[in-house]
Amino acid sequence: MKTLTQIALGLVLSFWPLTARAVNARIAVVAAENFYGDVAHQIAGDQADVTSIMSNPDQDPHLFEVSPQIARDIAAAQVVVYNGIDYDAWMDKLLASSPKSGRTAIVAADLVHKKAGDNPHLWYDPPTMPAVAEALTSAFTAANPAGKRIYEGRFKAFQSSLEPMNRKIAEMRAKYAGVSVTASEPVFGYMAAALGLKMRNERFQIAVMNDTEPTASDVAAFENDLKNHKVRVLFYNKQASDNVVLHLIKLAQSSNIPVVGVTETSPPRLSYQEWMLTQLDETEAALAKSAR
Repeated sequence: MKTLTQIALGLVLSFWPLTARAVNARIAVVAAENFYGDVAHQIAGDQADVTSIMSNPDQDPHLFEVSPQIARDIAAAQVVVYNGIDYDAWMDKLLASSPKSGRTAIVAADLVHKKAGDNPHLWYDPPTMPAVAEALTSAFTAANPAGKRIYEGRFKAFQSSLEPMNRKIAEMRAKYAGVSVTASEPVFGYMAAALGLKMRNERFQIAVMNDTEPTASDVAAFENDLKNHKVRVLFYNKQASDNVVLHLIKLAQSSNIPVVGVTETSPPRLSYQEWMLTQLDETEAALAKSAR
């Protein structure tokens, strides 16, 4: 006959596999863009399997097409995270076509109170990623309560890891606020605003972003800014440059206006923080060069 101690030990051992599985549970996560996927991985670590859909630095995000495998990944996901405000409208369609009980959908635009018509490049706005990271922490905790302390600890580490970027922004703003710049598209717009830079030719940028022809007067105004040094830096989207944009890049170079290429997806092997700091360094170098 078993003693009470043996019975109690048997109960503990019978529940041990369930406890181990809870602590080591791997949450299926799908991120529409790889920088959101990177943040998901930073919060969950090996507690999640993260799939990032748009991750090719040579791909124009505006020309992205959904594959059957992507549809299957989203259908199986427990947590999905995407940009919203029509930047990745295909996510809304895929989620609607594959409803899943208990799945959490995190939309960055909703977290930072942006709406259709606003600049969709939210990841360049400093408040966005902390909000996304916090939402991911809550979603992972709900999916796997046993991992709560892990997720919350990683969230705190993530917040601390943003401090160098925030310091850099503050330093650059103190030095370059009010400086006029321009861009082929509003990709870097939020960060330019955070730096206090004065952005010109915004109607041209919106036309290019929406894949429509800029007006002749907008092109002429852009050319005039470059020829007459009314701007100190030209930002352009490395992943989507048509002939008009290439013409303006050449004009900037011939006018000795520094050109900085920015991207809509994070380069391979760079964390979100490293990516942002790299682009801030390039921007600072361009601003310093144009001041000479």
